[in-house]
Amino acid sequence: MIEVRPIGRVLSNITEPLDDVWGNVKSVIEVDGGKFSTDSLSGLDEFSHVQIVFYFHKIDSQHILTGVGHPRNRRDWPSVGVFAQRTKYRPNRIGVSTFRLVSVDGLRVTVCDLDAIDGTPVLDIKPYFAEFGPRGEIRQPSWATELMKAYFGPASR
Repeated sequence: MIEVRPIGRVLSNITEPLDDVWGNVKSVIEVDGGKFSTDSLSGLDEFSHVQIVFYFHKIDSQHILTGVGHPRNRRDWPSVGVFAQRTKYRPNRIGVSTFRLVSVDGLRVTVCDLDAIDGTPVLDIKPYFAEFGPRGEIRQPSWATELMKAYFGPASR
């Protein structure tokens, strides 16, 4: 049996699952003090970046993609499988991304550009090790580059 439970939640000014608003968004990950002490975050502040694993809690299960679809429903982009996209409509609704660590204060971890909304359950926090980064040439299709151009655009707050 797989057992996954949130270790905390996101506090953010962004309250709805939107696209293209994540630039300069500062979010706080509030680690659950009932399960963890400040010791659990000891040493994390020595890293510049962290990887956050989170659950897309506001995505309705009827919208989950299990096959192919056009990213963002744009017909000018190719229809590709769910595992060739970073859609929030994933089968297990799990997001994983790497973000700049701003600070650690008690059980509060502040990050920049986290693409998770207020109240999002956080499943894990991992320090980013450069050695786990990509090795070799990075390639991606042109539609992915186009999609990401505005992703970290300014948030409308």
